[in-house]
Amino acid sequence: MGLYERVQVAEREGGQARRADGGRALDDLKKDVSVYLPSDKLARMVVENPRQARSEIRNACKKIFAQPAWSDRGIESNRALMQDLLDTVFGLGPLQPLIDDSRVTEVMVNGYGSVFVELDGRLLPAGVSFAGEQQVRALIDRVLAPLGRRVDESSPMVDARLSSGHRVNIVIPPIALDGPTITIRKFTSHVMSLEEMMAKGSFDRSVAKVFEWAVHARKNIAVCGGTGSGKTTMLNALSCLIPFEERIVTIEDSAELRFLEHPHVVRLEARARNSEGTGEVTIRDLVRNSLRMRPDRIVVGECRGAEALDMLQAMNTGHDGSLTTLHANSPDDMVMRLVAMVRFGSDLPVDVIEGIVASALDVVVQVTRWRDGRRFVTAVADVVPGPGGQGCRIRTVYKRDGPDDAGRWLACPTWIDGAVQTGSVQEEEVSMWKGSCSLVQAS
Repeated sequence: MGLYERVQVAEREGGQARRADGGRALDDLKKDVSVYLPSDKLARMVVENPRQARSEIRNACKKIFAQPAWSDRGIESNRALMQDLLDTVFGLGPLQPLIDDSRVTEVMVNGYGSVFVELDGRLLPAGVSFAGEQQVRALIDRVLAPLGRRVDESSPMVDARLSSGHRVNIVIPPIALDGPTITIRKFTSHVMSLEEMMAKGSFDRSVAKVFEWAVHARKNIAVCGGTGSGKTTMLNALSCLIPFEERIVTIEDSAELRFLEHPHVVRLEARARNSEGTGEVTIRDLVRNSLRMRPDRIVVGECRGAEALDMLQAMNTGHDGSLTTLHANSPDDMVMRLVAMVRFGSDLPVDVIEGIVASALDVVVQVTRWRDGRRFVTAVADVVPGPGGQGCRIRTVYKRDGPDDAGRWLACPTWIDGAVQTGSVQEEEVSMWKGSCSLVQAS
């Protein structure tokens, strides 16, 4: 059952009544269940035998609903209420149906009375809410406790990863003025391939072929875009093209990349400092350590700080074919972003940093989320040295203005001829590709 079907059923079968009474029905049910299942016994059972705990809760609810005080609510209403209780004990309470809906990619709680979701790339009201701020705070505590994390007034923001792999960000007052805020980014176990992205209109076959050649030729690739533009999805799809005989080390702030088939992947995840202010492991620490792990390719989930210099140096010292993502509005902006990030941890001159960027990176892929939620590749660019070998220059070779635009190749990527000479790419295949892109004269 999809999200809106769930919402409609909830409205029709008692959801409005449950919200109108401020969650009192659920509180009453919890109190009655505790008569059959004392809270200490239930808590122990949830940890030791979750299946039995679910069965015991259902049995207790059936006995309670058979009582006169509950019988006038209706079978479907009571059944929905029992599911709310199960979601509260085992899941994320009112958010659990949204988490279970495969079409929902993000869940956003803006205070207890406002919940939105991202559905097919669009932000929409979820049709669910919390009974009050205390219910939101209880959910936050239940989410963070197993992770060994906490959030309070002295540390009002936290990033964490749920056991399901979903990423959660929490902000509470006094920073969040309208009440506790929860943002959950969902990640499916399914890894979208280039073929699937092509079928969704993200790019055409000519672009997919260049991506394949770039990975096989071991070109260093940066995927750029804004939040929610599909950077991680694109990075995952490109990573699927890496040959199985190569060793991959992934480095992420919060583990999002999926390698379901590749046999040799080492996954590293950064760690925030604990409540005592110690134990922090940064992305920069992991990048430096990865160089001692004999990687064939390094995949940095997102580069956003001083670790940019270490990543660029790794790409310049034998770890070609590496991939990363960056927040940038265009390939040209990417260079400025990298320069700024490198200068966070280094006092190198700008022209020297740009030279390092030109030497390290080969390909930039720009992805965008359109107003209607569609995601697509808007540009592919080469990164080449500036005039006289100084600085860095971006050479855009492919451009697409919108999801309904066909896209056009402006030039042949500079690295393709070299890939043909090394045998990474077949010359006949490149000639056919140039013809299909109307680049025969430009070659």
